[in-house]
Amino acid sequence: MLAETLNNFIHSTGIVNLEYKSVIMIGVALFFLWLAIKKGFEPLLLVPIAFGMLLSNLPLTGVFDPGTENSAPGLLMAFYSIKFILPSLIFMGVGAMTDFGPLIANPKSLLLGAAAQFGIFFTFIGAIAIFGFTAQEASAVAIIGGADGPTAIYTTSKLAPHLLGAVAVAAYSYMALVPVIQPPVMKALTSKKERMIKMDQLRAVSKKEKILFPIIVTLVVSLLLPAAAPLIGMLMLGNLFRETGKTDRLSDTAQNALMNIVTILLALSVGASAVGPTFLVAKTIMIVVLGIVAFVFGTAAGVLLGKLMNVLSGGKINPLIGSAGVSAVPMAARVSQIVGQKENPSNFLLMHAMGPNVAGVIGSAVAAGVLLSMFDGF
Repeated sequence: MLAETLNNFIHSTGIVNLEYKSVIMIGVALFFLWLAIKKGFEPLLLVPIAFGMLLSNLPLTGVFDPGTENSAPGLLMAFYSIKFILPSLIFMGVGAMTDFGPLIANPKSLLLGAAAQFGIFFTFIGAIAIFGFTAQEASAVAIIGGADGPTAIYTTSKLAPHLLGAVAVAAYSYMALVPVIQPPVMKALTSKKERMIKMDQLRAVSKKEKILFPIIVTLVVSLLLPAAAPLIGMLMLGNLFRETGKTDRLSDTAQNALMNIVTILLALSVGASAVGPTFLVAKTIMIVVLGIVAFVFGTAAGVLLGKLMNVLSGGKINPLIGSAGVSAVPMAARVSQIVGQKENPSNFLLMHAMGPNVAGVIGSAVAAGVLLSMFDGF
Protein backbone atom coordinates (compact mmCIF):
# COMPACT_ATOMS: atom_id res chain seq x y z
CA MET A 1 0.00 0.00 0.00
CA LEU A 2 2.81 2.40 0.93
CA ALA A 3 4.70 1.51 -2.24
CA GLU A 4 1.62 2.16 -4.38
CA THR A 5 1.00 5.52 -2.67
CA LEU A 6 4.63 6.50 -3.16
CA ASN A 7 4.48 5.43 -6.82
CA ASN A 8 1.30 7.49 -7.37
CA PHE A 9 2.95 10.51 -5.78
CA ILE A 10 6.05 10.18 -7.94
CA HIS A 11 3.95 9.96 -11.11
CA SER A 12 1.92 13.02 -10.07
CA THR A 13 5.00 15.25 -9.96
CA GLY A 14 5.90 17.56 -12.78
CA ILE A 15 9.39 16.12 -13.07
CA VAL A 16 8.12 12.73 -14.25
CA ASN A 17 5.69 14.32 -16.73
CA LEU A 18 8.11 16.77 -18.38
CA GLU A 19 8.21 16.59 -22.18
CA TYR A 20 11.28 17.69 -24.12
CA LYS A 21 9.34 20.45 -25.91
CA SER A 22 8.23 21.85 -22.57
CA VAL A 23 11.84 21.79 -21.37
CA ILE A 24 12.85 23.82 -24.45
CA MET A 25 10.11 26.39 -23.80
CA ILE A 26 11.12 26.64 -20.13
CA GLY A 27 14.63 27.41 -21.37
CA VAL A 28 13.24 30.09 -23.69
CA ALA A 29 11.25 31.57 -20.80
CA LEU A 30 14.36 31.72 -18.60
CA PHE A 31 16.28 33.36 -21.46
CA PHE A 32 13.56 36.01 -21.83
CA LEU A 33 13.67 36.65 -18.07
CA TRP A 34 17.43 37.11 -18.33
CA LEU A 35 17.02 39.56 -21.21
CA ALA A 36 14.41 41.54 -19.27
CA ILE A 37 16.07 41.60 -15.85
CA LYS A 38 19.79 41.50 -16.64
CA LYS A 39 19.83 43.36 -19.96
CA GLY A 40 16.81 45.60 -19.39
CA PHE A 41 15.02 44.72 -22.65
CA GLU A 42 11.47 45.98 -22.05
CA PRO A 43 11.02 44.30 -18.65
CA LEU A 44 7.41 45.50 -18.33
CA LEU A 45 6.55 43.25 -21.29
CA LEU A 46 9.11 40.47 -21.18
CA VAL A 47 8.86 39.62 -17.46
CA PRO A 48 5.12 38.74 -17.49
CA ILE A 49 5.37 37.12 -20.96
CA ALA A 50 8.29 34.95 -19.87
CA PHE A 51 6.69 34.03 -16.56
CA GLY A 52 3.42 33.09 -18.26
CA MET A 53 5.44 30.91 -20.66
CA LEU A 54 7.22 29.32 -17.71
CA LEU A 55 3.99 28.56 -15.84
CA SER A 56 2.13 27.05 -18.79
CA ASN A 57 5.02 24.72 -19.66
CA LEU A 58 5.35 23.30 -16.16
CA PRO A 59 3.47 19.96 -16.28
CA LEU A 60 0.14 19.40 -14.54
CA THR A 61 -0.21 22.98 -13.24
CA GLY A 62 -3.44 23.41 -15.19
CA VAL A 63 -2.94 27.18 -15.51
CA PHE A 64 -3.66 27.08 -19.27
CA ASP A 65 -6.21 24.27 -19.37
CA PRO A 66 -9.23 25.16 -21.52
CA GLY A 67 -11.70 23.70 -19.01
CA THR A 68 -14.76 21.54 -19.64
CA GLU A 69 -18.46 21.58 -18.87
CA ASN A 70 -17.64 20.28 -15.41
CA SER A 71 -14.47 22.23 -14.66
CA ALA A 72 -13.40 25.84 -14.87
CA PRO A 73 -10.59 26.92 -17.20
CA GLY A 74 -7.13 27.48 -15.77
CA LEU A 75 -6.20 30.88 -14.37
CA LEU A 76 -4.20 32.07 -17.39
CA MET A 77 -6.70 30.58 -19.83
CA ALA A 78 -9.36 32.73 -18.14
CA PHE A 79 -7.25 35.81 -18.91
CA TYR A 80 -6.65 34.53 -22.44
CA SER A 81 -10.38 34.14 -23.07
CA ILE A 82 -10.91 37.92 -22.94
CA LYS A 83 -8.19 38.58 -25.56
CA PHE A 84 -10.65 40.46 -27.79
CA ILE A 85 -11.14 43.16 -25.15
CA LEU A 86 -7.62 43.61 -23.76
CA PRO A 87 -5.90 45.00 -26.91
CA SER A 88 -8.47 47.80 -27.22
CA LEU A 89 -8.04 48.69 -23.54
CA ILE A 90 -4.29 48.84 -24.02
CA PHE A 91 -4.84 51.20 -26.96
CA MET A 92 -6.83 53.45 -24.63
CA GLY A 93 -3.87 53.56 -22.27
CA VAL A 94 -1.44 54.19 -25.13
CA GLY A 95 -3.63 57.05 -26.32
CA ALA A 96 -3.66 58.60 -22.84
CA MET A 97 0.15 58.46 -22.75
CA THR A 98 0.69 59.75 -26.28
CA ASP A 99 1.34 63.32 -27.34
CA PHE A 100 0.25 63.68 -30.96
CA GLY A 101 1.75 67.17 -31.02
CA PRO A 102 4.85 66.21 -33.05
CA LEU A 103 2.64 64.60 -35.70
CA ILE A 104 0.28 67.59 -35.82
CA ALA A 105 3.26 69.96 -36.02
CA ASN A 106 4.77 67.99 -38.90
CA PRO A 107 2.00 66.24 -40.87
CA LYS A 108 4.60 64.85 -43.30
CA SER A 109 5.44 62.41 -40.50
CA LEU A 110 2.29 60.56 -41.48
CA LEU A 111 4.00 59.50 -44.69
CA LEU A 112 6.86 57.93 -42.73
CA GLY A 113 4.39 56.09 -40.51
CA ALA A 114 2.59 54.84 -43.61
CA ALA A 115 5.84 53.78 -45.31
CA ALA A 116 6.78 51.61 -42.34
CA GLN A 117 3.64 49.54 -42.92
CA PHE A 118 5.17 48.36 -46.21
CA GLY A 119 6.69 45.45 -44.30
CA ILE A 120 3.20 44.20 -43.45
CA PHE A 121 1.97 44.02 -47.03
CA PHE A 122 5.30 42.75 -48.41
CA THR A 123 5.24 39.89 -45.91
CA PHE A 124 1.55 39.23 -46.55
CA ILE A 125 2.31 38.54 -50.22
CA GLY A 126 5.37 36.43 -49.40
CA ALA A 127 3.54 34.35 -46.78
CA ILE A 128 0.96 33.33 -49.38
CA ALA A 129 3.22 32.99 -52.43
CA ILE A 130 6.21 31.27 -50.82
CA PHE A 131 5.02 29.63 -47.60
CA GLY A 132 1.49 28.67 -48.61
CA PHE A 133 -0.38 30.43 -45.81
CA THR A 134 -4.04 31.28 -46.35
CA ALA A 135 -4.94 34.97 -46.72
CA GLN A 136 -6.23 35.03 -43.13
CA GLU A 137 -3.08 33.38 -41.77
CA ALA A 138 -0.84 35.63 -43.87
CA SER A 139 -2.66 38.69 -42.51
CA ALA A 140 -2.07 37.56 -38.92
CA VAL A 141 1.62 36.86 -39.54
CA ALA A 142 2.28 40.01 -41.56
CA ILE A 143 0.80 42.33 -38.94
CA ILE A 144 3.81 41.48 -36.74
CA GLY A 145 5.69 43.94 -38.97
CA GLY A 146 3.79 46.80 -37.37
CA ALA A 147 5.66 46.12 -34.10
CA ASP A 148 2.38 46.51 -32.24
CA GLY A 149 1.50 43.62 -29.94
CA PRO A 150 -2.13 44.58 -29.21
CA THR A 151 -2.89 45.05 -32.91
CA ALA A 152 -1.29 41.70 -33.72
CA ILE A 153 -3.37 39.96 -31.04
CA TYR A 154 -6.59 41.65 -32.13
CA THR A 155 -6.06 40.84 -35.82
CA THR A 156 -4.99 37.25 -35.21
CA SER A 157 -7.88 36.60 -32.83
CA LYS A 158 -10.26 37.60 -35.60
CA LEU A 159 -8.59 35.98 -38.61
CA ALA A 160 -6.41 33.06 -37.47
CA PRO A 161 -6.93 32.25 -33.77
CA HIS A 162 -5.03 28.96 -34.12
CA LEU A 163 -1.85 31.00 -34.75
CA LEU A 164 -2.36 33.39 -31.84
CA GLY A 165 0.30 31.95 -29.54
CA ALA A 166 3.10 32.09 -32.10
CA VAL A 167 2.07 35.48 -33.52
CA ALA A 168 1.67 37.11 -30.10
CA VAL A 169 4.98 35.84 -28.73
CA ALA A 170 6.80 36.87 -31.92
CA ALA A 171 5.17 40.33 -31.96
CA TYR A 172 5.94 41.12 -28.32
CA SER A 173 9.44 39.66 -28.56
CA TYR A 174 10.30 41.84 -31.54
CA MET A 175 8.81 44.87 -29.80
CA ALA A 176 11.12 44.22 -26.87
CA LEU A 177 14.10 43.74 -29.20
CA VAL A 178 13.63 46.98 -31.16
CA PRO A 179 16.94 48.39 -29.78
CA VAL A 180 18.74 45.31 -31.10
CA ILE A 181 17.02 44.80 -34.47
CA GLN A 182 16.67 48.33 -35.81
CA PRO A 183 20.14 49.98 -35.50
CA PRO A 184 21.93 47.65 -37.97
CA VAL A 185 19.22 48.28 -40.58
CA MET A 186 19.33 52.03 -39.99
CA LYS A 187 23.12 52.19 -40.27
CA ALA A 188 23.22 49.99 -43.36
CA LEU A 189 20.85 52.31 -45.25
CA THR A 190 22.24 55.71 -44.21
CA SER A 191 25.57 57.51 -44.45
CA LYS A 192 27.34 59.10 -41.50
CA LYS A 193 26.57 62.51 -43.00
CA GLU A 194 22.85 61.72 -43.11
CA ARG A 195 22.85 60.42 -39.52
CA MET A 196 24.45 63.66 -38.33
CA ILE A 197 21.73 65.94 -39.79
CA LYS A 198 20.22 68.27 -37.19
CA MET A 199 16.57 69.18 -37.69
CA ASP A 200 14.81 72.47 -36.97
CA GLN A 201 12.66 72.77 -33.88
CA LEU A 202 8.99 71.86 -34.35
CA ARG A 203 6.33 74.54 -34.15
CA ALA A 204 4.13 74.84 -31.08
CA VAL A 205 0.77 73.05 -31.34
CA SER A 206 -2.34 74.66 -29.87
CA LYS A 207 -4.65 72.96 -27.37
CA LYS A 208 -7.53 73.28 -29.84
CA GLU A 209 -5.57 71.32 -32.46
CA LYS A 210 -4.81 68.58 -29.94
CA ILE A 211 -8.48 68.25 -28.95
CA LEU A 212 -9.77 68.21 -32.52
CA PHE A 213 -7.17 65.70 -33.75
CA PRO A 214 -8.50 62.54 -32.00
CA ILE A 215 -12.08 63.41 -32.91
CA ILE A 216 -11.28 63.96 -36.60
CA VAL A 217 -9.09 60.85 -36.84
CA THR A 218 -11.82 58.71 -35.26
CA LEU A 219 -14.44 60.02 -37.69
CA VAL A 220 -12.28 59.65 -40.81
CA VAL A 221 -10.77 56.23 -40.07
CA SER A 222 -13.96 54.68 -38.71
CA LEU A 223 -16.01 55.87 -41.68
CA LEU A 224 -13.46 54.51 -44.15
CA LEU A 225 -12.54 51.33 -42.22
CA PRO A 226 -15.18 50.35 -39.66
CA ALA A 227 -13.12 47.24 -38.78
CA ALA A 228 -10.41 49.50 -37.34
CA ALA A 229 -12.83 51.42 -35.11
CA PRO A 230 -12.30 49.38 -31.89
CA LEU A 231 -8.56 50.05 -31.93
CA ILE A 232 -8.55 53.58 -33.34
CA GLY A 233 -11.56 54.58 -31.26
CA MET A 234 -10.00 53.50 -27.96
CA LEU A 235 -6.64 55.04 -28.92
CA MET A 236 -8.25 58.37 -29.65
CA LEU A 237 -10.56 58.23 -26.62
CA GLY A 238 -7.52 57.80 -24.37
CA ASN A 239 -5.84 60.72 -26.11
CA LEU A 240 -8.95 62.86 -25.72
CA PHE A 241 -8.90 62.10 -21.97
CA ARG A 242 -5.36 63.46 -21.97
CA GLU A 243 -5.96 66.62 -23.96
CA THR A 244 -9.33 67.98 -22.76
CA GLY A 245 -7.98 69.28 -19.46
CA LYS A 246 -11.32 68.25 -17.94
CA THR A 247 -10.78 64.50 -17.58
CA ASP A 248 -7.49 64.23 -15.72
CA ARG A 249 -8.73 61.44 -13.45
CA LEU A 250 -9.79 59.32 -16.42
CA SER A 251 -6.50 60.01 -18.18
CA ASP A 252 -4.53 59.06 -15.09
CA THR A 253 -6.48 55.80 -14.69
CA ALA A 254 -6.13 54.89 -18.37
CA GLN A 255 -2.38 55.44 -18.51
CA ASN A 256 -1.49 54.04 -15.10
CA ALA A 257 -3.75 51.69 -13.13
CA LEU A 258 -5.81 50.33 -16.05
CA MET A 259 -2.80 50.12 -18.40
CA ASN A 260 -0.73 48.23 -15.84
CA ILE A 261 -3.50 45.75 -15.01
CA VAL A 262 -4.32 45.04 -18.64
CA THR A 263 -0.63 44.70 -19.57
CA ILE A 264 -0.13 42.11 -16.82
CA LEU A 265 -3.19 40.09 -17.88
CA LEU A 266 -2.42 40.24 -21.59
CA ALA A 267 1.32 39.58 -21.30
CA LEU A 268 0.81 36.65 -18.91
CA SER A 269 -1.79 35.04 -21.16
CA VAL A 270 0.30 35.69 -24.29
CA GLY A 271 3.29 33.97 -22.72
CA ALA A 272 1.11 31.12 -21.46
CA SER A 273 -0.14 30.45 -24.98
CA ALA A 274 3.38 29.31 -25.96
CA VAL A 275 2.91 25.74 -24.76
CA GLY A 276 5.74 23.49 -25.97
CA PRO A 277 3.85 20.63 -27.71
CA THR A 278 1.66 22.99 -29.75
CA PHE A 279 4.12 25.88 -30.08
CA LEU A 280 7.24 24.05 -31.29
CA VAL A 281 6.03 23.13 -34.76
CA ALA A 282 7.28 24.01 -38.25
CA LYS A 283 4.62 26.69 -38.78
CA THR A 284 5.80 28.55 -35.66
CA ILE A 285 9.32 28.76 -37.06
CA MET A 286 7.93 30.16 -40.32
CA ILE A 287 5.93 32.74 -38.36
CA VAL A 288 9.00 33.83 -36.39
CA VAL A 289 11.04 34.17 -39.60
CA LEU A 290 8.30 36.05 -41.45
CA GLY A 291 7.78 38.30 -38.43
CA ILE A 292 11.38 39.48 -38.46
CA VAL A 293 11.22 39.94 -42.24
CA ALA A 294 8.13 42.13 -41.85
CA PHE A 295 9.74 44.16 -39.08
CA VAL A 296 13.04 44.66 -40.93
CA PHE A 297 11.33 45.63 -44.20
CA GLY A 298 9.05 48.05 -42.35
CA THR A 299 12.05 49.71 -40.71
CA ALA A 300 13.90 49.83 -44.04
CA ALA A 301 10.93 51.33 -45.90
CA GLY A 302 10.64 54.10 -43.30
CA VAL A 303 14.35 54.94 -43.53
CA LEU A 304 14.35 54.90 -47.34
CA LEU A 305 11.38 57.27 -47.51
CA GLY A 306 13.19 59.43 -44.96
CA LYS A 307 16.19 59.55 -47.33
CA LEU A 308 13.93 60.61 -50.20
CA MET A 309 12.26 63.29 -48.08
CA ASN A 310 15.71 64.51 -47.04
CA VAL A 311 16.71 64.98 -50.69
CA LEU A 312 13.44 66.74 -51.54
CA SER A 313 13.76 69.04 -48.51
CA GLY A 314 17.29 70.09 -49.41
CA GLY A 315 18.96 68.12 -46.60
CA LYS A 316 16.72 69.17 -43.72
CA ILE A 317 15.35 65.76 -42.67
CA ASN A 318 17.39 63.13 -40.87
CA PRO A 319 16.44 59.77 -42.45
CA LEU A 320 16.85 58.02 -39.09
CA ILE A 321 13.45 59.27 -37.97
CA GLY A 322 11.84 57.11 -40.67
CA SER A 323 12.71 53.98 -38.71
CA ALA A 324 10.38 55.18 -35.96
CA GLY A 325 7.43 54.68 -38.30
CA VAL A 326 6.88 51.24 -36.80
CA SER A 327 4.47 51.59 -33.92
CA ALA A 328 6.63 50.49 -30.99
CA VAL A 329 6.01 53.65 -28.93
CA PRO A 330 8.25 55.21 -27.69
CA MET A 331 10.97 52.58 -28.14
CA ALA A 332 11.46 53.14 -31.88
CA ALA A 333 11.67 56.93 -31.41
CA ARG A 334 14.26 56.42 -28.69
CA VAL A 335 16.34 54.24 -31.01
CA SER A 336 16.31 57.01 -33.65
CA GLN A 337 17.53 59.43 -30.99
CA ILE A 338 20.27 57.11 -29.73
CA VAL A 339 21.64 56.23 -33.18
CA GLY A 340 21.61 59.88 -34.26
CA GLN A 341 23.25 61.11 -31.06
CA LYS A 342 26.09 58.59 -31.38
CA GLU A 343 27.06 60.28 -34.64
CA ASN A 344 26.43 63.81 -33.41
CA PRO A 345 26.24 64.28 -29.59
CA SER A 346 24.43 67.60 -30.01
CA ASN A 347 21.69 66.02 -32.11
CA PHE A 348 18.20 65.76 -30.62
CA LEU A 349 15.87 63.74 -32.81
CA LEU A 350 13.45 62.37 -30.23
CA MET A 351 10.55 64.76 -30.80
CA HIS A 352 11.00 64.61 -34.57
CA ALA A 353 10.97 60.80 -34.40
CA MET A 354 7.84 60.81 -32.22
CA GLY A 355 5.85 62.13 -35.20
CA PRO A 356 6.44 59.04 -37.36
CA ASN A 357 6.24 56.85 -34.25
CA VAL A 358 2.71 57.88 -33.29
CA ALA A 359 1.77 57.90 -36.99
CA GLY A 360 2.89 54.27 -36.99
CA VAL A 361 0.42 53.44 -34.22
CA ILE A 362 -2.37 54.82 -36.36
CA GLY A 363 -0.88 53.18 -39.46
CA SER A 364 -0.71 49.69 -37.95
CA ALA A 365 -4.33 49.94 -36.79
CA VAL A 366 -5.36 51.11 -40.26
CA ALA A 367 -3.40 48.25 -41.87
CA ALA A 368 -5.18 45.83 -39.54
CA GLY A 369 -8.50 47.40 -40.51
CA VAL A 370 -7.71 46.91 -44.20
CA LEU A 371 -6.87 43.22 -43.67
CA LEU A 372 -9.91 42.64 -41.46
CA SER A 373 -12.19 44.36 -43.96
CA MET A 374 -10.88 42.15 -46.75
CA PHE A 375 -10.66 38.77 -45.05
CA ASP A 376 -12.74 38.63 -41.83
CA GLY A 377 -15.62 36.19 -42.35
CA PHE A 378 -14.08 34.48 -45.40
